[in-house]
Amino acid sequence: MNATAATATTSTVQLARDYLSLLKLRIVVLLDATAVAVMVPAAHGHPSLLAVMAVLVGGTLAAGGAHAINCWFDRDIDAEMTRTRRRPIPGGRIPASHALVIGIALNGLAFGVLWAWANLLAASLALAGALIYVFVYTVWLKRSTPHNIVIGGAAGAIPPLVGWAAATGTLDATAFAFFGVIFFWTPPHFWSLAQIIKSDYARARIPMLPVVSGERSAKRQSAVYALATAIVSVVPFFTGSAGTVYLAGAAVLGCGLFGITLLDLSGGRRWTRRLFAYSIVYVAALFGLFAVSPFFP
Repeated sequence: MNATAATATTSTVQLARDYLSLLKLRIVVLLDATAVAVMVPAAHGHPSLLAVMAVLVGGTLAAGGAHAINCWFDRDIDAEMTRTRRRPIPGGRIPASHALVIGIALNGLAFGVLWAWANLLAASLALAGALIYVFVYTVWLKRSTPHNIVIGGAAGAIPPLVGWAAATGTLDATAFAFFGVIFFWTPPHFWSLAQIIKSDYARARIPMLPVVSGERSAKRQSAVYALATAIVSVVPFFTGSAGTVYLAGAAVLGCGLFGITLLDLSGGRRWTRRLFAYSIVYVAALFGLFAVSPFFP
């Protein structure tokens, strides 16, 4: 391969990576995991393979498409933030309009996949999650209120509902409990990240809570939401969807999440980094524990 061909190949690979980065797949993986994890208990240990594939494919397309639209709308503030200024749109490597078209197309495809392979309820929920993320969080709340992530975070709480609906065709108290887990978990998770990079948000004039109210207020409110997360997480035991092994594990994990938010107020970056890291471990461990709960008492 000559130098010109090698350069062309490298450029093509880089362009493909740039387009793929619009989907923010690292976030999508976590969203898909919460959707698939609830399907096992929902189907009493035996979810349909086609339904699982529908959730994985449809969920990835829906969330990735919503993220692409977010990249299109937020291109101006992405250009101002150190963390995001190298993304393909502010970096000038992808036309902004491409992200919008891709986002709309992927969500249309996601709806079709989930409807055809699962059911209309699952497809409608996935579309609702994308619309909340785009219009409620990105367009309306993100630039206007420090509580943007509290309300807009409902979008990230939709995947467990999608998974449950795909497995059962309905929703019940357990499904809404896991919606509540992600809904209440999102503020402390995101505010810890916002505290770490608050200078970036301040530069872009995004009113994240740590920027507007400071670390103490963010920490105090994070503790409230962490406690709510821990309480809601044990509901599946009382609805009969999980046994004592899940209850014990959820209690321990919830105490850990709440405990980190109660560390000394002078903790600074050490507190925020610990909370951010543990919050990811928490949600992965909790949903993993629920996924295997049908096989334990």
